[in-house]
Amino acid sequence: MKSFLIFHIFFSICYSQYRYGTTSANFLEIGTSSNAVGMGEAYVSIADDAISAYWNPAALAQLDGFELGVSSQNWVADIRHFSVSSALRMGSFGTIGLWFTDFDYGSIEVTNVLNQNGTGESYRANELAAAITYGKSLVDWFSFGASIKSINSNIWHTTASAVALDLGVIVRTQFFSISNDRKNGMKIGMSISNYGSKMRYDGIDLINPIDILENENGNYETVIGQFRTEYWELPLIFRMGASIKPIVKYNQSLILSADILHPNNNSESINIGSQYSFVIADGNSFFLRTGLKGIGIEQANEETRFLGYEFPFASLTYGIGFEKKLVRNQRIGIDYSYQSVGILGDVSLISMRLKLF
Repeated sequence: MKSFLIFHIFFSICYSQYRYGTTSANFLEIGTSSNAVGMGEAYVSIADDAISAYWNPAALAQLDGFELGVSSQNWVADIRHFSVSSALRMGSFGTIGLWFTDFDYGSIEVTNVLNQNGTGESYRANELAAAITYGKSLVDWFSFGASIKSINSNIWHTTASAVALDLGVIVRTQFFSISNDRKNGMKIGMSISNYGSKMRYDGIDLINPIDILENENGNYETVIGQFRTEYWELPLIFRMGASIKPIVKYNQSLILSADILHPNNNSESINIGSQYSFVIADGNSFFLRTGLKGIGIEQANEETRFLGYEFPFASLTYGIGFEKKLVRNQRIGIDYSYQSVGILGDVSLISMRLKLF
């Protein structure tokens, strides 16, 4: 039970201020892409691959051919986080994608009042979500996307489920473009995530004998009772961001991005990030990323110093990546990101992607 409790205490205390502890399925707030996490999760406007449907479903509209992405990380308290995504461009119809993520708390020892060191039994707890995504470009400068996802939470024999919707758009402009075209101009992105039904836990673990008359003799202690849990909202998140390319050359480029987040279980915050990429031999590319996540969220961290400036309550992130060109413009890439989660330590995320044009 330890890892499960630590996870929920972490989101209730470290990452919440006004409505902490009022949402369920908080694993949906944890990023699944090394690219995005390395850039401080300032990614809603530059999402452009299959894994990026988590940040903005409109990302799929920019894909060509088929893409497959896999991400894995060992989160705090030995929690395993795994996700896989795929997307296929279907001509003028648009792009269809599938996404799955599993948040596994592992095996937990059963204890009770009489056996506080364990009964010899164990159980598992995990949370998972699966989604289908559609993305399409209506014109060359405007893309939209939508995801429908199924969400499940399991604690031994107790479960909860919900259905949610993600919506997103990406607008490409000529502003700040050094080549006077939309490809290298400012991009603006917006998305809303996890808009859906509420969750309520139910199952045989909530059934217990209850003594309805404690002060009277009799067999009332064998009366079957059931704990009735409350309905909990999902972690609704609205993201809005913009990105620019101040450097664009034949073998290198620089992206700067910023996102504003408005969640329903926390105060507003800002994420900023950057990515420097350069082409090495044979069309292969190397990426360097860094960012600041959660600027303005109280209690998330102490002040973070970056480039000589102090940012209150922000987490510093780093990332690197490599993409190798295969035959006929097919590509395979691997990315790594690192971030601090305050008093609970550091977290690393590894992602792999395959692009078949």
